Formats: sequence, structure tokens, C-alpha cells
Amino acid sequence: MKYELLAPAGDLEKLKVAILYGANAVFIGGLKFSLRSRASNFTIEDIKEGCDFAHKHNAKIHVTCNIVMHNNDTEGILKYLKELEACGVDCIIASSLYILKLVKENTKMEAHVSTQCSTSNAEAIKFYEKYNVNRVVLSRELSLDEIEDVRKNTKLDIEAFIHGGMCVSYSGRCMLSNNMTNRDANRGGCAHSCRWCYDLINDGKIYNPEGDYFAMSSKDLCAITAIPRLMDIGVNSFKIEGRMKSLHYIATVVNAYRNIIDEYESTGTVKDFDKYINAISKAENRLTATGFLFHEPTIEEQLYDLNLTVPTKDFIGIVKSYDEEKKIAYIEQRNYFVPNSNIEVFGPNGTFIIPIKEIYDMDGNPVDAARHPLQRLYFYCDKKLEPYDLLRLE
Repeated sequence: MKYELLAPAGDLEKLKVAILYGANAVFIGGLKFSLRSRASNFTIEDIKEGCDFAHKHNAKIHVTCNIVMHNNDTEGILKYLKELEACGVDCIIASSLYILKLVKENTKMEAHVSTQCSTSNAEAIKFYEKYNVNRVVLSRELSLDEIEDVRKNTKLDIEAFIHGGMCVSYSGRCMLSNNMTNRDANRGGCAHSCRWCYDLINDGKIYNPEGDYFAMSSKDLCAITAIPRLMDIGVNSFKIEGRMKSLHYIATVVNAYRNIIDEYESTGTVKDFDKYINAISKAENRLTATGFLFHEPTIEEQLYDLNLTVPTKDFIGIVKSYDEEKKIAYIEQRNYFVPNSNIEVFGPNGTFIIPIKEIYDMDGNPVDAARHPLQRLYFYCDKKLEPYDLLRLE
């Protein structure tokens, strides 16, 4: 059985990185009908380029059309779906039965039922089978035993979340943001009110310790230790959440899950879970837990103190090209670093350390520090680097 690793992408560069670092498929949002308005900046031209790149690398593109539709949202949906099909889009993710029906009756794309539908039992999946959908994205509130029970009772593809942000509301169907900021989470405008800093006050007295803040947010999901069981169950697609996340985060998380899936598929065992957890920790900035997978969440799965964040490995740049004859690496800077540093190169095929001495701008001038975001720079490097290799401080 081939297991699909499905990654998020908020722009074209992240889409390409996700695929190069091991994703079999990428989900994106266009400018219309998507739930993540700030991460849905793919024009039709971008989607076409993304599809061409994905198919060249034997990967697929899923497009989210999962907005909760009001009457004024329905205009132009069929035309848009046809445009996506012409671009080469493989799948549409939607929560509206109307959109799913349009996809199946008017295009050759697959129709996937969004997690926004809170599908948490086999009977619900049997209902969707009547609409000839291809896949159901399961609710994040299911345990491993419940996922296994669903798998035994349907022939449809099932998709499960394995990593990323969790929501304090069931399947993300929250009204808190709408109530507090007039930004509707179900229509693409979530303000993440549950992650704000709050004081606990009663009769004018503040009860939380000084300097700490009470939040309603859960820890992020990390299902590294559940991957073997999920594979044994027969989950078809493993989904990473985070279209708003950084390029470094996507590359690091995708690569860790790619490697653990490949290890278990080829050997039938995982020798060291900590290796993958530690790899992910280099890009995480929030504490993680296993959600509902192994047991009902407790206080340990909640994040009450937003000061408790996980330090990240500094991501300083991305390789754009390498001149083998001159042994020069051309990079795009992302964070501050200085000459005479040891740099960790992280790529699809492995990780290694290189020393760098002088750093130069594109006019050949030496620089005392790389301090300007997105500046193009170069340095001499004996070891060959590949485009899209990432650079981190050791």
C-alpha cells in the first residue's frame, strides 16, 4: 500500500519545498472559496505552475474550497472549479455537499470531504459514499481505536491529521473569533482568539501568577509515535496542518514524517522515535502532544502559559544555486548570521555541517554580517549544495 504524505503550502516556494522534502501531495488555497484567507494567495497562474511542478515529481495538488457558503458565495463556483481542473488540480477539498456534487458531476477531479464536516463515524462516511466522493478527511477528535473502526467499515480513502495546530472547538467550528473581532473562522478570517493572552479575574482580583497568561489553546499535534499504528490501520493519507507556517517548518516536518513512514514501510519497525521528534523540534515553536490519538486529552495537552514555547534552530537561508567549478554557493538570507560560522545544511537527502569564512554580496563586496532579510549572498563551499537546501546555525 502506498501511503500519501500530504503537506500544506501557503505559496509557490513552499509548495515546491514540500514536494522536494518528501510530500506526495500538497494542499493549497486559491483566491476564492478557501478557509484560510491569509494563506490563500495562489492565483490561477500559480496553481498551474504548482501543478506542473508537482506532476513532474509524481506528486498531486489538492485545492481547498471549504468555506461555509452563504448565498452570495455560490456565484462563480463552477467556473472556478473548471479553471482549477484546466490547471491540472487533482483533488478538491470541500465541506459543502453542493461543491462536492459539482466536482463529481462536472469535472474529473477527486472530491474530498473536509475535516470541517466533523466526520467521526462510519455511518457518516456511508452517507458520503452516496455522493461518490473519493475520500473523507476524518475529524481530529478521533482516537486510534476509533480510526481503526472507521477503516474496517468503509472502502473509501480516509485521511487523518498527524501534525500541526489543534483547535479548542470541535473540528475548528468556532465562533469565538467572530464574536470578539467580527472575523468569522468558518469564512476564512480566524483571529486565533484562543491563543491570546488572558488574565483570570474574579471580583477584580487577578488569580493567575504574575507574568503568566491563561489561554484556551491546545498544544500542537505531533503523531510521530502513532505513525506505525496508523499505517497498520490502513489510513491512506497523512495530513500535516499549517499553510501559515514557514518554509523551514514545512521542510523540516515533512522530511521527518517522510523518513519515518519510509522506515516503517521498508523494515516493519521504527528503531528510534526520538530521532524524528528531535528533528521536528528544530522548527517547532509551540509545545506538542498526541491529541486524541492515544487517550482523551487532559490538562497536559493544553497550553495555558503562552510563554512556554520550544526554542527553534535558527533558519538562516536557502540555497538558490551552486557553481561547481568555482565552488560558490549562492543563497537567499532569511535570518542574521556572520562570517566564520559553522552552518548546518539540511536537505532532502540528509544533513551535514559546513564551515563558512567570508560572506559576499552579489557585487562581490565582503559583508560583516548577513542582516538584511531576503538579501542574495554567496560564500565559498567545497561541498556541493543543491537548490532548496536549507541553512541553519549549528
